[in-house]
Amino acid sequence: MAKYNRMQAREWAREHMNGVANVTIPTMTSDFQRINAKAARHDVETAIGHGFVGTLACSEHAITLAQYAEFTRAMVEQADGRIMVIHHAVFNSLEENIEAAKLAEEAGADLVLLGYPPFFHPTSLEDIYTYTKAFCDATNLGVILFPVPAWGFSSLHPADIPLPLLRRLVDDCPNVVSIKAEGGMPYIMSAIEVHREFHKEVVISCPLEYEYVPLAQVIPIPFCGTNYSAYFGPWLPSVHKLIQAGKYDEATQAWYKIDPARKAFGSLPMAMSGLLNRTIWKYQAWLQGYNGGPIPHPTPRLHARDMAALRRGLEASGLTPTSEPDEAFFVGRNPL
Repeated sequence: MAKYNRMQAREWAREHMNGVANVTIPTMTSDFQRINAKAARHDVETAIGHGFVGTLACSEHAITLAQYAEFTRAMVEQADGRIMVIHHAVFNSLEENIEAAKLAEEAGADLVLLGYPPFFHPTSLEDIYTYTKAFCDATNLGVILFPVPAWGFSSLHPADIPLPLLRRLVDDCPNVVSIKAEGGMPYIMSAIEVHREFHKEVVISCPLEYEYVPLAQVIPIPFCGTNYSAYFGPWLPSVHKLIQAGKYDEATQAWYKIDPARKAFGSLPMAMSGLLNRTIWKYQAWLQGYNGGPIPHPTPRLHARDMAALRRGLEASGLTPTSEPDEAFFVGRNPL
């Protein structure tokens, strides 16, 4: 159950959303029949060791609601209050997302990142408002709004979820606690606009490290997540601390140092028509000590050329990857 009530949600989020949050991807047993809870626990413990303050229980996979609830429960139990577990609301329909949010709340999730299903096709901004408010009204968890081109809303407005619509949602839904500002990518105008309008009311997240590190030096941004930064190991949480301490020169030099890894990540096919390649994300994390291991089909394939590019990027950036051979990724560190 939530650690706060709906009217306390923003205060709770303001206190706890200070740091970086990565993504935890579920692992299956070797027969692909069950969730590998041991792997989930390993990934949570590794994230804590790397200094993350939150992690997303990723749901963009071919698993059932019951399996997702089991996955979330294992994460929450391992976290034991040491790291926020964030529910991922991107199931097939509004009704299924509400059901999943209830299961996640019962499992002990702390917050929810709200996405939109592929077959939700709004013809007006009012449709987005109606869907979003219905979801927020149905959960006690604090909700992170997420404007991003992946939802297909850009035809309605370049910012994906424009400021007047965000204003209505912030005013009408007391459990909206944060805005993950990726609207209008690759441009930063929406992120700047959202920060200017809402940063005193809700937590603004700038989740992309290549934007967060420079922008956070000129405007206060307490939270960076959820994102792919498990690829960099403890690097981004440590840079976040430098920025919060006002050590901007050190943060800037650290940003430049990992440029090879950043470019390696950017060179790969990460997003296919709005669907992120979570197999690559899982491999990236495995390079830094996370579990790796089986993901149920259908899922994108992982090729040797992509693994080599990601490994070389880390090596050139001084972010030492595992020395284990790539074939070990497909088994995982805690096989069942």
